[in-house]
Amino acid sequence: MRIVSGKYRGRVLSSFNGDDIRPTADKVRESLFNILQYKIVDARVLDMFCGTGAVGIEALSRGAKEVVFNDKSRESLIITKKNLEKLGIDNGISVINRDYSALFEMNLSLFDVVFIDPPYASDAGVLAIAKVDKLLVDGGIAVFESETPWESRKILDLPKGLVFYDERKYGRVYLTFFRKEN
Repeated sequence: MRIVSGKYRGRVLSSFNGDDIRPTADKVRESLFNILQYKIVDARVLDMFCGTGAVGIEALSRGAKEVVFNDKSRESLIITKKNLEKLGIDNGISVINRDYSALFEMNLSLFDVVFIDPPYASDAGVLAIAKVDKLLVDGGIAVFESETPWESRKILDLPKGLVFYDERKYGRVYLTFFRKEN
């Protein structure tokens, strides 16, 4: 696993041994950030289920001014912190050890971009999308990574002001994009 572009391009990140964590593949991250390239520079970003921290670090590499890394797994945060230290990143970051649902109750400043990449077998991603508008600035983007298309999910309506606007498939992975509109 490596950083695809930007300041830390080509740098190799530490990862997990085993199948417990499924980091976003390099090619998927590259496509994701090519799509979001103009939204990332100077953005405030939340990596809600950060795992190894690769997505948030990619955002920093491409010019995000601040990234909040969150995961309920301490093991994930150990790897995330190791990767941040390995690259010498200590400014513009916060690391939070909470269940994603606790983020909605915290007094966090709003984000320009929120990445939601939960364990595929859980409902956490859909539940996070149902509330993510509370964490986004107007015009902010939420990206949901999953293994099924959005329209195949049995869900309630999106929160008022949150609009589905794009979905892309990369192998077995779907990236679904939402925008908060005024």
